[in-house]
Amino acid sequence: MDATEIRPQEGPQETFLSTPADIVIFGGAAGGGKSYGLLLEALRHMANPKFGAVIFRRESVEIRKQGGLWDESSGLYGQIPGAVPREQNLDWRFPSGARVSFSHLEKESTKYAWKGAQIPFIGFDELTGFTKTQFFYMLSRNRTTCGVKPYIRATTNPDADSWVAEFIAWWIDPDTGYAIQERSGVVRWFIRRGDDLVWGDSKEELIAGSPGTKANEPKSVTFILSKLEDNKILMEKDPDYEANLKAQTLVERERLLKGNWKIRPSAGLYFKRSYFEVIDAAPAGLPAIRSWDLAATEKKEGSDPDWTVGLKLSRDGRGIFYVEHVERFQGSPRTVETAISNIAAGDGKVVRIRIPQDPGQAGKSQSTYLTTQLAGYIVHSERETGDKVTRAGPASSQAEVGNIKVVRGAWNETFFSELENFPPTKGHDDQVDALAGAVNAILQPIPGAGWLGYAESQAKAAQKSTEKTKQP
Repeated sequence: MDATEIRPQEGPQETFLSTPADIVIFGGAAGGGKSYGLLLEALRHMANPKFGAVIFRRESVEIRKQGGLWDESSGLYGQIPGAVPREQNLDWRFPSGARVSFSHLEKESTKYAWKGAQIPFIGFDELTGFTKTQFFYMLSRNRTTCGVKPYIRATTNPDADSWVAEFIAWWIDPDTGYAIQERSGVVRWFIRRGDDLVWGDSKEELIAGSPGTKANEPKSVTFILSKLEDNKILMEKDPDYEANLKAQTLVERERLLKGNWKIRPSAGLYFKRSYFEVIDAAPAGLPAIRSWDLAATEKKEGSDPDWTVGLKLSRDGRGIFYVEHVERFQGSPRTVETAISNIAAGDGKVVRIRIPQDPGQAGKSQSTYLTTQLAGYIVHSERETGDKVTRAGPASSQAEVGNIKVVRGAWNETFFSELENFPPTKGHDDQVDALAGAVNAILQPIPGAGWLGYAESQAKAAQKSTEKTKQP
């Protein structure tokens, strides 16, 4: 078998593998070759029979998912003669006896399962997914007698609200949120005093400024900036990936494409009134869905309970969405039930109905009851998963590029005001939830509902019929 050369790409990946720092965080844009760099680092000491490495993801399912760490390791480690994968154990054994394992810290308490462990090299893939206490506890497991100086390597995408953002603050511009290019790869040092970390530009500075500090106490750290354009292999093999990142919402685009560590979801970043063209009517004959966001509390003096919202959305063969109508009211459970039935009758049986299912038995019972009351209509209930901002992401992306048009109506002003105020510091987001549910139901059809194929085939048929009618 011919020898295979395995090496990092020039640039940040090469810097990541050459820095001597005890702790290195490789972070920034998606697609920058970070995880691959982590896998490469684990091979450095594969000729040492006592060497072992553990690379963590927060959840075990993330290791096995398509294109995840295990898949990537198979493509890389599989090139090494004599390397043996053990998929059941999620580890690799090399001819020398060295091994690389993959594991998780799914729960906060999972870290204690590693009591007594001695791990020369610990890797964290997507560090912001781990808690600060998990990270520093595992630092206590970073020890060895194999002759390799213990060290930590981590990869991450930006998250303004994570402990990692504070940990690497020196490397990040506090005004823009972008990494300071000149500081990328610069090594700093810290020691812990009580619950605080004391930082210095050198080991000697910390020792001199903290009497009683032992020579081996300061730990060295660096942050290395990752950008998509640094990963030339990915850019060549998948040139459309950049377009995928550009198609994200403003917040996700700043995080995943530009590596912004300060960007947070805030009102006005997800929806702007200027994104939506207001039209007099949607094209006739388009398949539509009525998406509900449910509440069941009557308004009383001095109160402002959530609203029940039913949003009717259609989509044509070109991929343009049309918000045709929004019904919005506050009322008792009986009022909600009656209104949903009446509106379904007005829409007709060709309009599908989406009922959200809140977590727990009560949510399941409610969706089952409403579905029973709507016998004869095409109804599907869907359990709400993820946070509201995440669920609204696809709708925001479609709106930003002008793919959502709104039919003129008396409800427009309230609709636009709520969207522009999302996520709200106060007020309501019921119409946003209904819009997000409708868009997601069309873009990511519920298994068995067959929405996307049905919608597109019907829309294309309607479009062809219109074109035929226009022919002389």
